[in-house]
Amino acid sequence: MFKIDDELKEAISRIRPAMVATANKGGQPNVSPKGSVRLLDDRHLLFADIRSPNTIKNLRENPYLSMIGLDPTSRKGWRIWGKAVEIATSGDLYDQLCDQFKDKGALNHVVKVIVENGITF
Repeated sequence: MFKIDDELKEAISRIRPAMVATANKGGQPNVSPKGSVRLLDDRHLLFADIRSPNTIKNLRENPYLSMIGLDPTSRKGWRIWGKAVEIATSGDLYDQLCDQFKDKGALNHVVKVIVENGITF
């Protein structure tokens, strides 16, 4: 079972936005920027869906995803591979991100991701 180490936690917290890659059940890819990626605990990340209907549609068909964050100045970054385990439209996690992103517009969903592997580079 993969655990997010301190180096990866620091990189995820510092480097934004992340690009989230998904694919539908037929394999058609979609990539969407997410400035909302947050650490939940040693195994999970969260991100908000504000305007990403294809990301949510894909995750409902195929829950696997990859995320990458890259600092263009230093060329340092992070990457994770994981699986969406919850797509919430209410509840504590949803409310927390609603408070953080209320100035960005309506929050449609909060996606909870279990990290299956990850690296910094």
